[in-house]
Amino acid sequence: MIRRMNGQNGAQTLLIDADDTLWENNIYFERAIGRFISFLNHREYSPQQVREVLNDAERDSIVKHGYGLHSFAHSLVATFEKLSVEPITPELHERIHDFAHQISEHPLEILPGVTETLAYLAERHHVIMMTKGNAVEQSGKVERSGLKEYFAAVEIVPEKEEQTYRSAIAKYALRPEMTWMVGNSPKSDINPALAAGLHAVFVPHGDTWILEHEDLATARAPQRLLVVKRFVDLRSHF
Repeated sequence: MIRRMNGQNGAQTLLIDADDTLWENNIYFERAIGRFISFLNHREYSPQQVREVLNDAERDSIVKHGYGLHSFAHSLVATFEKLSVEPITPELHERIHDFAHQISEHPLEILPGVTETLAYLAERHHVIMMTKGNAVEQSGKVERSGLKEYFAAVEIVPEKEEQTYRSAIAKYALRPEMTWMVGNSPKSDINPALAAGLHAVFVPHGDTWILEHEDLATARAPQRLLVVKRFVDLRSHF
C-alpha cells in the first residue's frame, strides 16, 4: 500500500515527465528518421540538410496535428513530397508511413533505476505523472509501463506551457513552494514550470528530441533548479 502525502513530514509534490524521463522514446524516432533519410537517398541534400527540412515539417505538423505517431507520419510524407523528384505513389505513401508505425511496435523500455526510484519516492511524496502528447498513445504507454501504481494521478496534456502548469496547480491545489517538475526537456519540463513558480529538476537524456532543446532558465530565489545525472539520483534529494 503506497502512502500519499502532501505537505506533511517534509513531503513534496513531484510532477514527473514520462517520455525520455521514465522510458525511452526519442531513440525510436531517431532510428526511424535514419531509415527514412537512407530511403530518400537524396542526391543533392546531405542527411543533415534533409533533417533540417524534416524539423521544419515537424514544427508545422505539431501545430496542425499535435504530437504522436500520426503527426510524425505527416512530417515524413511532407518532407518526402518536398524533396523527392518523383511523385509520391500509394506504395511510397504506405512505405513512408511504415517508418512511423514501426515505432509503435517497439516494446516499452523503462530507463535504468526508474521503477525502484519511483517506489521510493511514492512512499515519501505526492507523485503525479505529467506527460504531453497524443492521449491514446500516452495512455497506452502508461498502462504498458507497469508504473501507474506509483502515481497519485496521471495528467496527459497536449502541450506543456506555463499555463499548463498553472492549471495543474489549480486542479490539484498544489503549493508551488513545495512542488517540483522533474523531466529531461528544458523547453517543456523545466522552463515553463519555473515560469509558473514551481521548482524543477533537470534529468538530462542524451537523445532528447531536438525540438525540445532550449537553454535552461535561471531559477530565481526562493525557487530552486536541481540538475542530476540520472533519475535514480532523485533519491539523494527527496
